[in-house]
Amino acid sequence: MRSLVYISVQLSVILLVAPLVNGIIGKVKALSQKRKGAPFLQMYFDILKLLKKNSVVSDTSSWVFKAAPYIFFSSATAAALLVPVSTTIMLQGLPGDAIMLISVFALGRFFMMAAALDTGSTFGGMGSSREAMISSLIEPSILVSIFTIGLICKSTSLPKIMIAMMGFGFPLANSVFILTFFALLIIIIAETSRIPVDDPSTHLELTMVHEAMLLEYSGRHLALMEYGAAVKQLVFITLLVNVLIPTDQLISIAGVGAVAISLVFYLIKVIFISLLIAVIEVNTVKYRVFSIPNLAALAFILAFIGFLQYFVFGGIYV
Repeated sequence: MRSLVYISVQLSVILLVAPLVNGIIGKVKALSQKRKGAPFLQMYFDILKLLKKNSVVSDTSSWVFKAAPYIFFSSATAAALLVPVSTTIMLQGLPGDAIMLISVFALGRFFMMAAALDTGSTFGGMGSSREAMISSLIEPSILVSIFTIGLICKSTSLPKIMIAMMGFGFPLANSVFILTFFALLIIIIAETSRIPVDDPSTHLELTMVHEAMLLEYSGRHLALMEYGAAVKQLVFITLLVNVLIPTDQLISIAGVGAVAISLVFYLIKVIFISLLIAVIEVNTVKYRVFSIPNLAALAFILAFIGFLQYFVFGGIYV
Protein backbone atom coordinates (compact mmCIF):
# COMPACT_ATOMS: atom_id res chain seq x y z
CA MET A 1 0.00 0.00 0.00
CA ARG A 2 2.79 2.42 0.87
CA SER A 3 4.48 1.65 -2.45
CA LEU A 4 1.28 2.49 -4.32
CA VAL A 5 0.92 5.79 -2.45
CA TYR A 6 4.55 6.67 -3.16
CA ILE A 7 4.28 5.93 -6.90
CA SER A 8 0.95 7.78 -7.22
CA VAL A 9 2.09 10.93 -5.39
CA GLN A 10 5.54 10.90 -7.00
CA LEU A 11 4.30 10.63 -10.59
CA SER A 12 1.39 13.03 -10.04
CA VAL A 13 3.61 15.77 -8.60
CA ILE A 14 6.43 15.39 -11.13
CA LEU A 15 4.20 15.15 -14.20
CA LEU A 16 1.96 18.03 -13.11
CA VAL A 17 4.71 20.43 -11.97
CA ALA A 18 7.31 19.75 -14.71
CA PRO A 19 5.78 22.05 -17.38
CA LEU A 20 5.28 24.80 -14.79
CA VAL A 21 9.06 25.20 -14.36
CA ASN A 22 9.42 26.18 -18.03
CA GLY A 23 6.46 28.52 -17.65
CA ILE A 24 8.07 30.33 -14.71
CA ILE A 25 11.42 30.65 -16.49
CA GLY A 26 9.77 31.90 -19.67
CA LYS A 27 7.64 34.43 -17.78
CA VAL A 28 10.60 35.87 -15.88
CA LYS A 29 12.61 36.21 -19.09
CA ALA A 30 9.68 37.96 -20.79
CA LEU A 31 9.19 40.40 -17.90
CA SER A 32 12.92 41.21 -17.94
CA GLN A 33 12.48 42.24 -21.59
CA LYS A 34 9.45 44.44 -20.79
CA ARG A 35 7.11 41.94 -22.45
CA LYS A 36 3.97 40.31 -21.10
CA GLY A 37 5.06 36.91 -22.36
CA ALA A 38 3.18 33.63 -22.53
CA PRO A 39 1.12 32.51 -19.50
CA PHE A 40 2.65 30.24 -16.88
CA LEU A 41 0.57 27.33 -18.17
CA GLN A 42 1.58 27.73 -21.82
CA MET A 43 3.52 24.46 -21.96
CA TYR A 44 0.46 22.54 -20.72
CA PHE A 45 -1.54 23.97 -23.61
CA ASP A 46 1.23 23.17 -26.10
CA ILE A 47 1.53 19.56 -24.96
CA LEU A 48 -2.23 19.00 -25.11
CA LYS A 49 -2.37 20.52 -28.60
CA LEU A 50 0.52 18.40 -29.88
CA LEU A 51 -0.94 15.20 -28.42
CA LYS A 52 -4.04 15.70 -30.56
CA LYS A 53 -2.00 15.97 -33.76
CA ASN A 54 -0.64 13.16 -35.91
CA SER A 55 3.11 12.75 -36.32
CA VAL A 56 4.87 13.17 -39.67
CA VAL A 57 7.58 10.53 -40.06
CA SER A 58 10.36 10.63 -42.65
CA ASP A 59 10.44 7.78 -45.19
CA THR A 60 14.16 7.32 -44.53
CA SER A 61 13.73 6.73 -40.79
CA SER A 62 13.63 3.37 -39.01
CA TRP A 63 11.92 2.06 -35.89
CA VAL A 64 14.45 3.99 -33.77
CA PHE A 65 12.91 7.32 -34.78
CA LYS A 66 9.41 6.17 -33.79
CA ALA A 67 10.45 4.45 -30.57
CA ALA A 68 12.78 7.18 -29.27
CA PRO A 69 10.05 9.56 -27.97
CA TYR A 70 8.44 6.78 -25.92
CA ILE A 71 11.78 5.55 -24.58
CA PHE A 72 12.95 9.10 -23.77
CA PHE A 73 9.72 9.95 -21.92
CA SER A 74 9.63 6.58 -20.15
CA SER A 75 13.25 6.91 -19.00
CA ALA A 76 12.56 10.39 -17.60
CA THR A 77 9.46 9.09 -15.81
CA ALA A 78 11.37 6.10 -14.42
CA ALA A 79 14.09 8.46 -13.17
CA ALA A 80 11.39 10.52 -11.45
CA LEU A 81 10.55 7.50 -9.27
CA LEU A 82 14.13 7.39 -7.99
CA VAL A 83 14.17 10.95 -6.57
CA PRO A 84 11.52 11.35 -3.81
CA VAL A 85 9.68 14.66 -3.78
CA SER A 86 8.99 14.21 -0.06
CA THR A 87 10.65 12.20 2.69
CA THR A 88 7.27 11.73 4.37
CA ILE A 89 6.15 9.20 1.75
CA MET A 90 9.40 7.80 0.35
CA LEU A 91 10.26 4.11 0.54
CA GLN A 92 13.22 3.09 2.66
CA GLY A 93 13.97 0.17 0.35
CA LEU A 94 13.64 2.17 -2.86
CA PRO A 95 15.45 0.17 -5.57
CA GLY A 96 18.20 2.00 -7.39
CA ASP A 97 20.44 4.85 -6.33
CA ALA A 98 21.99 8.05 -7.68
CA ILE A 99 24.27 6.12 -10.04
CA MET A 100 21.28 4.28 -11.49
CA LEU A 101 19.60 7.66 -11.94
CA ILE A 102 22.43 8.81 -14.19
CA SER A 103 22.28 5.54 -16.14
CA VAL A 104 18.53 5.86 -16.77
CA PHE A 105 19.00 9.39 -18.09
CA ALA A 106 21.86 8.17 -20.28
CA LEU A 107 19.51 5.60 -21.86
CA GLY A 108 17.05 8.32 -22.87
CA ARG A 109 19.84 10.55 -24.17
CA PHE A 110 21.27 7.71 -26.28
CA PHE A 111 17.97 7.07 -28.06
CA MET A 112 17.34 10.79 -28.56
CA MET A 113 20.74 11.16 -30.26
CA ALA A 114 20.23 7.96 -32.28
CA ALA A 115 16.82 9.19 -33.48
CA ALA A 116 18.32 12.51 -34.57
CA LEU A 117 20.89 10.62 -36.65
CA ASP A 118 18.29 8.18 -38.00
CA THR A 119 16.70 10.57 -40.51
CA GLY A 120 20.01 11.62 -42.04
CA SER A 121 19.36 15.29 -41.23
CA THR A 122 22.45 17.48 -41.14
CA PHE A 123 21.13 19.46 -38.18
CA GLY A 124 20.19 16.28 -36.34
CA GLY A 125 23.72 14.96 -36.68
CA MET A 126 25.16 18.27 -35.56
CA GLY A 127 22.88 18.39 -32.52
CA SER A 128 23.68 14.78 -31.60
CA SER A 129 27.43 15.32 -31.76
CA ARG A 130 27.18 18.43 -29.60
CA GLU A 131 24.90 16.66 -27.12
CA ALA A 132 27.41 13.79 -26.86
CA MET A 133 30.22 16.27 -26.25
CA ILE A 134 28.32 18.19 -23.57
CA SER A 135 27.17 15.05 -21.76
CA SER A 136 30.67 13.55 -21.75
CA LEU A 137 32.03 16.79 -20.28
CA ILE A 138 29.37 17.22 -17.60
CA GLU A 139 28.93 13.63 -16.37
CA PRO A 140 32.24 13.59 -14.42
CA SER A 141 30.95 16.59 -12.46
CA ILE A 142 27.72 14.74 -11.69
CA LEU A 143 29.62 11.71 -10.42
CA VAL A 144 31.99 13.75 -8.24
CA SER A 145 29.06 15.72 -6.76
CA ILE A 146 27.17 12.52 -5.97
CA PHE A 147 30.24 10.80 -4.56
CA THR A 148 30.94 13.82 -2.32
CA ILE A 149 27.43 13.75 -0.86
CA GLY A 150 27.41 9.94 -0.79
CA LEU A 151 30.70 9.85 1.11
CA ILE A 152 29.35 12.23 3.73
CA CYS A 153 26.04 10.33 4.03
CA LYS A 154 27.72 6.90 3.80
CA SER A 155 25.44 5.83 0.93
CA THR A 156 24.49 6.55 -2.69
CA SER A 157 20.86 5.63 -2.01
CA LEU A 158 18.82 8.79 -2.42
CA PRO A 159 16.35 8.07 0.44
CA LYS A 160 19.27 7.48 2.82
CA ILE A 161 21.02 10.61 1.55
CA MET A 162 17.92 12.75 2.10
CA ILE A 163 17.41 11.42 5.62
CA ALA A 164 21.06 11.97 6.47
CA MET A 165 21.05 15.51 5.06
CA MET A 166 18.10 16.46 7.26
CA GLY A 167 20.39 15.81 10.22
CA PHE A 168 22.65 18.69 9.15
CA GLY A 169 19.87 21.24 9.63
CA PHE A 170 20.81 23.78 6.97
CA PRO A 171 23.51 22.13 4.82
CA LEU A 172 24.26 25.28 2.83
CA ALA A 173 25.86 26.76 5.94
CA ASN A 174 28.81 24.46 5.19
CA SER A 175 31.31 25.29 2.45
CA VAL A 176 31.38 21.69 1.16
CA PHE A 177 27.67 21.77 0.40
CA ILE A 178 27.84 25.32 -0.98
CA LEU A 179 30.39 24.22 -3.59
CA THR A 180 28.34 21.12 -4.40
CA PHE A 181 25.21 23.28 -4.74
CA PHE A 182 26.79 25.51 -7.39
CA ALA A 183 28.27 22.50 -9.16
CA LEU A 184 24.83 20.88 -9.35
CA LEU A 185 23.29 24.16 -10.52
CA ILE A 186 25.72 24.27 -13.46
CA ILE A 187 24.96 20.60 -14.13
CA ILE A 188 21.22 21.34 -14.27
CA ILE A 189 21.78 24.15 -16.78
CA ALA A 190 23.95 21.91 -18.98
CA GLU A 191 21.79 18.78 -18.73
CA THR A 192 18.58 20.67 -19.52
CA SER A 193 20.06 22.64 -22.44
CA ARG A 194 19.58 26.11 -21.00
CA ILE A 195 21.54 29.34 -21.45
CA PRO A 196 24.54 29.69 -21.45
CA VAL A 197 25.02 26.11 -22.74
CA ASP A 198 22.08 26.14 -25.15
CA ASP A 199 19.01 28.24 -25.87
CA PRO A 200 15.88 26.02 -25.90
CA SER A 201 13.87 28.71 -27.66
CA THR A 202 16.21 29.27 -30.60
CA HIS A 203 15.89 27.92 -34.12
CA LEU A 204 19.17 29.37 -35.38
CA GLU A 205 20.75 26.38 -37.10
CA LEU A 206 24.36 27.01 -36.17
CA THR A 207 23.69 27.28 -32.42
CA MET A 208 21.05 24.60 -31.80
CA VAL A 209 21.75 21.54 -29.65
CA HIS A 210 18.55 20.23 -28.09
CA GLU A 211 16.26 21.75 -30.71
CA ALA A 212 18.41 20.37 -33.55
CA MET A 213 17.65 16.84 -32.38
CA LEU A 214 13.89 17.54 -32.36
CA LEU A 215 13.59 19.27 -35.74
CA GLU A 216 12.19 16.17 -37.47
CA TYR A 217 9.58 15.50 -34.81
CA SER A 218 5.98 16.68 -34.82
CA GLY A 219 2.63 15.89 -33.23
CA ARG A 220 2.50 13.47 -30.31
CA HIS A 221 6.13 12.45 -30.81
CA LEU A 222 7.24 16.04 -30.27
CA ALA A 223 4.94 16.32 -27.25
CA LEU A 224 6.60 13.29 -25.62
CA MET A 225 10.09 14.62 -26.30
CA GLU A 226 9.32 18.08 -24.91
CA TYR A 227 7.44 16.64 -21.93
CA GLY A 228 10.27 14.20 -21.22
CA ALA A 229 12.79 17.06 -21.27
CA ALA A 230 10.63 19.01 -18.79
CA VAL A 231 10.38 15.96 -16.49
CA LYS A 232 14.15 15.45 -16.65
CA GLN A 233 14.68 19.09 -15.72
CA LEU A 234 12.38 18.82 -12.70
CA VAL A 235 14.03 15.58 -11.53
CA PHE A 236 17.41 17.31 -11.44
CA ILE A 237 15.91 20.27 -9.59
CA THR A 238 14.24 17.87 -7.13
CA LEU A 239 17.59 16.19 -6.51
CA LEU A 240 19.16 19.58 -5.79
CA VAL A 241 16.49 21.00 -3.49
CA ASN A 242 15.63 17.86 -1.52
CA VAL A 243 19.26 16.93 -0.87
CA LEU A 244 20.90 20.31 -0.26
CA ILE A 245 17.87 22.33 0.95
CA PRO A 246 16.00 19.83 3.17
CA THR A 247 12.90 21.15 4.92
CA ASP A 248 10.98 18.08 6.07
CA GLN A 249 12.80 18.11 9.41
CA LEU A 250 10.80 21.26 10.22
CA ILE A 251 7.48 19.39 10.06
CA SER A 252 6.25 18.46 13.54
CA ILE A 253 3.05 16.62 12.61
CA ALA A 254 2.40 13.27 10.95
CA GLY A 255 -0.02 11.76 8.48
CA VAL A 256 -1.65 13.44 5.51
CA GLY A 257 -0.97 16.91 6.92
CA ALA A 258 2.76 16.23 6.97
CA VAL A 259 2.68 15.12 3.34
CA ALA A 260 0.74 18.24 2.32
CA ILE A 261 3.13 20.59 4.14
CA SER A 262 6.13 18.75 2.71
CA LEU A 263 4.80 19.13 -0.83
CA VAL A 264 4.15 22.86 -0.26
CA PHE A 265 7.77 23.28 0.89
CA TYR A 266 8.87 21.30 -2.15
CA LEU A 267 6.93 23.55 -4.56
CA ILE A 268 8.39 26.67 -2.94
CA LYS A 269 11.91 25.31 -3.37
CA VAL A 270 11.25 24.35 -7.00
CA ILE A 271 9.91 27.83 -7.73
CA PHE A 272 12.99 29.37 -6.07
CA ILE A 273 15.40 27.34 -8.22
CA SER A 274 13.30 28.11 -11.33
CA LEU A 275 13.60 31.82 -10.59
CA LEU A 276 17.34 31.42 -10.00
CA ILE A 277 17.78 29.68 -13.36
CA ALA A 278 15.71 32.40 -15.04
CA VAL A 279 17.91 35.12 -13.50
CA ILE A 280 21.02 33.33 -14.75
CA GLU A 281 19.55 33.11 -18.25
CA VAL A 282 18.60 36.79 -18.24
CA ASN A 283 22.08 37.91 -17.16
CA THR A 284 24.18 35.66 -19.40
CA VAL A 285 24.48 34.96 -23.10
CA LYS A 286 24.82 31.67 -24.92
CA TYR A 287 28.41 30.49 -25.00
CA ARG A 288 30.18 29.38 -28.13
CA VAL A 289 30.38 25.61 -28.47
CA PHE A 290 34.11 25.61 -27.75
CA SER A 291 33.58 27.61 -24.55
CA ILE A 292 31.28 25.00 -23.02
CA PRO A 293 34.24 22.87 -21.78
CA ASN A 294 35.24 25.82 -19.61
CA LEU A 295 31.84 25.78 -17.90
CA ALA A 296 32.02 22.01 -17.48
CA ALA A 297 35.50 22.39 -16.00
CA LEU A 298 34.16 24.97 -13.53
CA ALA A 299 31.46 22.54 -12.39
CA PHE A 300 34.04 19.76 -11.98
CA ILE A 301 36.43 22.04 -10.06
CA LEU A 302 33.69 23.16 -7.67
CA ALA A 303 32.58 19.57 -7.07
CA PHE A 304 36.15 18.34 -6.63
CA ILE A 305 37.11 21.14 -4.22
CA GLY A 306 34.05 20.24 -2.18
CA PHE A 307 35.22 16.62 -2.25
CA LEU A 308 38.69 17.62 -1.04
CA GLN A 309 37.34 19.90 1.68
CA TYR A 310 35.59 16.95 3.26
CA PHE A 311 39.02 15.44 3.97
CA VAL A 312 40.64 18.76 4.87
CA PHE A 313 38.04 19.45 7.55
CA GLY A 314 38.14 15.83 8.71
CA GLY A 315 34.44 15.30 8.05
CA ILE A 316 31.19 17.20 8.35
CA TYR A 317 29.72 17.97 11.74
CA VAL A 318 26.21 19.00 12.65
